[in-house]
Amino acid sequence: MRSIEVTIVIFIIASAFILASFFAVLPSPREVSPINLRQLALTTLQMLDAKGDLSATVFKDVSDSAWGELQIALAASLPPNVAYNLTVYEVRPNESGRFIYVPVKSLSNAEGSLGVGSNFASYLMTSSNVTFRVVPEKIGERIGGGTLYILNCSDAYGWWITGYTPFSLAMDVARMLSSYFQTTIFIQNTTQLGQLLNGTSIQGEPVQHAVIVNTVGEAVPIPQGYYMTEGYDSGSYAKYCWLLGQRVRQYNWTWVSIVGYPLYYVSNTQAFPTSQNGYGIYGMRMVGAAGLNAFLQGIDNQPYTYNSQWITGSPGVVYMTDEAREDSNYYGIYPSEYQTATRALPSWIQSTYHLTATASLYEPVGQWIPAATFKHQTSGALVAIGFTRPPDIRVTGLALLSYYHPRIYREEFKATNTSRLVVLQLALMGG
Repeated sequence: MRSIEVTIVIFIIASAFILASFFAVLPSPREVSPINLRQLALTTLQMLDAKGDLSATVFKDVSDSAWGELQIALAASLPPNVAYNLTVYEVRPNESGRFIYVPVKSLSNAEGSLGVGSNFASYLMTSSNVTFRVVPEKIGERIGGGTLYILNCSDAYGWWITGYTPFSLAMDVARMLSSYFQTTIFIQNTTQLGQLLNGTSIQGEPVQHAVIVNTVGEAVPIPQGYYMTEGYDSGSYAKYCWLLGQRVRQYNWTWVSIVGYPLYYVSNTQAFPTSQNGYGIYGMRMVGAAGLNAFLQGIDNQPYTYNSQWITGSPGVVYMTDEAREDSNYYGIYPSEYQTATRALPSWIQSTYHLTATASLYEPVGQWIPAATFKHQTSGALVAIGFTRPPDIRVTGLALLSYYHPRIYREEFKATNTSRLVVLQLALMGG
């Protein structure tokens, strides 16, 4: 009896399956495993232009044999059951400044429309003899100033710039940043630096709101005369660094230290011909940690007090922030995304000296801020790149641009016959 019941159940289930299969409508193969036509079209265009062949062909005369070769390559690049229509348009500006698209040439293996089931990808080509330019906003256009001073003092030696000279670094800074400033001036000797510190222009340029890039590393050039006399106190030139901080505050300057411990030495080859920094570099006197402390006192308008406390730290390898990566792409300056920081400034100086760390390029580690601009709440700023030697001057350039953030204007190019739009439309044939 049980066997009969099981047999009847099997019969009923089998009959139901057969009836359902008979009336069911199965999807077509293209619906079961569809081809992403848009992706296929874009990939095909990229393959055709991998060696620049597509870009070269679309600007040729429509009777040129290269078009036939392009169609052969196009057909060979696509599956046999794919219909295609490749159309090239010339991009032209009209009288109102808008762009219009004029058909130039079409290649197809199908007659008429490819239907609603088609898809497409487009590719904008630029003629090889066209150069597009960018025009950067000048720093200072919105707030005044805009002078870039680069210390290139022939009578001051550098330190912690291993592998470079102040001159080579000065040239690199000028090439990288000059286009973003109203005026770029090289300070060629310490006498000119003294003139600048007195608020006197070198070439009639605005002195207020300027940027001063110190290319001698951990050292700083010191002029003879007033600044060497007034900047010397109790056996140290730390007070000169205090005077620098005062001038940065007075003229709203941005002082840039490109590497290491800022203001650790003073340098003047004529004033210190027999003095050396302890490592055989003559024309230099050690100030030590007191130089940076004195500068911070000066920018905060605090009275000068000698303080030799070492305040920087060594967090080791640090990594670029997301914001810095965006700025790196925006300005086209690409320092390494990781650096070794051995002279990073501590975060507590912000409250002690009324500073705010802005435009940080690398992630802080604990209390240590390895590369940032410390802006005073009243006037002046210090860019401190506390990395180990040798200096990566690209970090300095990116730091300044991230701080001021000048806009880049892409040139609107309106010449004719310089741009062509290629549209590849694909559809499936058969079932």
